[in-house]
Amino acid sequence: MSDERDDKLLPSPAERHIARSRIDDRPAGPLTERQLYTQRSVESYLRGAVMPRYMERLRDITRQTERHERELALEHEALRQRHAGAPEAFAAAWRERVASWSFAETNELIEQHNEWYPVERQLPFDLRTRDYVLIAGRSYRREPLTAEWALARFPATP
Repeated sequence: MSDERDDKLLPSPAERHIARSRIDDRPAGPLTERQLYTQRSVESYLRGAVMPRYMERLRDITRQTERHERELALEHEALRQRHAGAPEAFAAAWRERVASWSFAETNELIEQHNEWYPVERQLPFDLRTRDYVLIAGRSYRREPLTAEWALARFPATP
């Protein structure tokens, strides 16, 4: 009797699982009706798996802006301590330092954002204003970082 069982190999758990997966009461098989009619392409796969470029760019702009704020805060505090008791010297040194600060990399991303965001996001165009629609009541455009931006956040007063 055991010889008969050895002759007929029993299916493995994987083979039983595959056999069960082939049996499906639904007419469409294991795929839903919607999945059957969804077009499959490399473009749709990549679009679904990768964060859109405008989101990556906005994340990079936010991170770089936060980095500039942290570094400016450290510089502001260091100069304030160096020129303690001399507010005019501090103000002059701080304005000079801020004027020489480079926001070039962040401003390049902001420029790219302002140019490409409406296209990448497929924003509707308002014919009355001849501009893209506002997002939550605000323009999608970002202002570049400048010395005035830095001085507004970190004034030249000790």
